[in-house]
Amino acid sequence: MEEPGTIDLAFTGRFGGFALNAAFCVPARGVIGIFGPSGCGKTSVLRCAAGLQRLEGYLSLAGEVWQDAATFRPAHRRPIGYVFQEASLFPHLSVRRNILYGAPRRRPPRPGEGTGLEEVVELLGIGHLLDRSPARLSGGERQRVAIGRALLSQPRLLLMDEPLSALDRQTKDGILPFLERLHERLAIPVLYVSHDIGELERLADHLVLMEEGRVIASGKLSELQSDPALPLATSREAAVSLDAIVTGYDPAYGIATLAVDGGEIVIPSPAGRPGTPRRLRVGAGDVSLARKPPESTTIINILPARILAHRPVGPHERLIVLGLGEDGSGARLLSRVTLRSFDHLALAEGMLVYAQVKGVALAPSAATPERTTPA
Repeated sequence: MEEPGTIDLAFTGRFGGFALNAAFCVPARGVIGIFGPSGCGKTSVLRCAAGLQRLEGYLSLAGEVWQDAATFRPAHRRPIGYVFQEASLFPHLSVRRNILYGAPRRRPPRPGEGTGLEEVVELLGIGHLLDRSPARLSGGERQRVAIGRALLSQPRLLLMDEPLSALDRQTKDGILPFLERLHERLAIPVLYVSHDIGELERLADHLVLMEEGRVIASGKLSELQSDPALPLATSREAAVSLDAIVTGYDPAYGIATLAVDGGEIVIPSPAGRPGTPRRLRVGAGDVSLARKPPESTTIINILPARILAHRPVGPHERLIVLGLGEDGSGARLLSRVTLRSFDHLALAEGMLVYAQVKGVALAPSAATPERTTPA
């Protein structure tokens, strides 16, 4: 299969009193989350990528240059789909006509050539809404229709600017599984702006961290989550997202087994058929450590791991970065322990320990409600 290449982006300039100096290079596949506090320049990066704002800089997608010192492709010539915070549907058009509004006026795409109406309707679960007017839609339904409209424009790059920020928590939880289906099924790269790390923990493959108009880090989601030099790892809500594959289910105990890089994790919940990809979330506060394999414990997820790094977080706590597997080459986990425990166990970099995972969150599929599972 041909490599999808990269998205290379760099923009420098000022908007009034705000200075943007942002650059990153990410794979042109999957979901690339752009994360940071309000006002750090996330939306400005998207608007520059769309050609809606022009600053000095560079942008190429899979080797095709859209902007450099000699070239500036205007917005209408950039094959992008843009989903804004508000759905902004045409109130006088039905859902079907809203979705088809930006579609190319030509024959339907052939298989592998683009995304057709039937596929978009099925992916977003909006078949029963096609004949409704936007006034009869909920907030989550309107946003799904807006996403469908963007997809049917046959974009090579999808830009999503805080698409769930105007929705309440319950509505967000209802729409996230549909975004996960898009992630699984479509090959279009997505630049996804959010200030909600929970969204990106579920959706993103790569992450770009921004602060005051600058990119402070860029890389795989799990790598940035587990980097003790970055604020994600040292926050009180620190967690690592693990990509897992379902390998089995024991109906007698209601326990599913999922393989992750460097080990296996079991959860008291159905997780899908063997081979189904799922995403797990393990919080730093849900991982305790032992020097020897524990015996006679109710904790069922006990995984050998190596201590890769550690650093103080506050005066009386230690953040520990773990690599799963006896050689430590597997997926990363975080553990937050007291300074007393750290000293009492004489923990040190390179040491083999046993990670006791007390809780695992399973991101829901489109048909499965979210569960935070004791383990």
